[in-house]
Amino acid sequence: MKIFQTSLLCITLMISMPASAQLEGFTTGPIFDDFGPNAPVDSDTLLAQDTQFKIAFDLAKKAETGKLNRSIESAARFINMHVAAGIPVENIKLAIVVHGSASVDLTQAALYGQRNAGAANGSADAIAALQKYGVTFHLCGQSAAAHKISKSDLLPGVKLDLSAMTTHAQLQQQGYTLNPF
Repeated sequence: MKIFQTSLLCITLMISMPASAQLEGFTTGPIFDDFGPNAPVDSDTLLAQDTQFKIAFDLAKKAETGKLNRSIESAARFINMHVAAGIPVENIKLAIVVHGSASVDLTQAALYGQRNAGAANGSADAIAALQKYGVTFHLCGQSAAAHKISKSDLLPGVKLDLSAMTTHAQLQQQGYTLNPF
């Protein structure tokens, strides 16, 4: 019985550990100190210091209620790790194209809380911080209509576009590549 209780306690402790705990060797910064952890790598592929990035992230999966959306954090990670590797932040242009259930992650407190049992939007602060570094957020108008989200429900600076498909096509025409993660 004692072994069973000890095992149950260990399992309970493991489950209760924060899912966002940082992996060993990963740190945040140099741009975003509260999110976007990355690890230094002795890479075999050197990055020229004048490298220019124009990348679109596709975001369709909603974050866990009240948590930072993983794809939004990935954009911050991309910026942090490349600036840490010597690429000037001005050389990094990111666009995040949002559709599907992730649409609510771009909404202001009132609507987000209404749709998430009163929880705060865990992505709102990161969205504002990323926008300060030129990251653009585009919401699929078709998803907005399906999820009954109006322009006035959106966080400041979020763009409402005709569709995610349209936005991806336009970004590709502007030289953006699609991040496959």
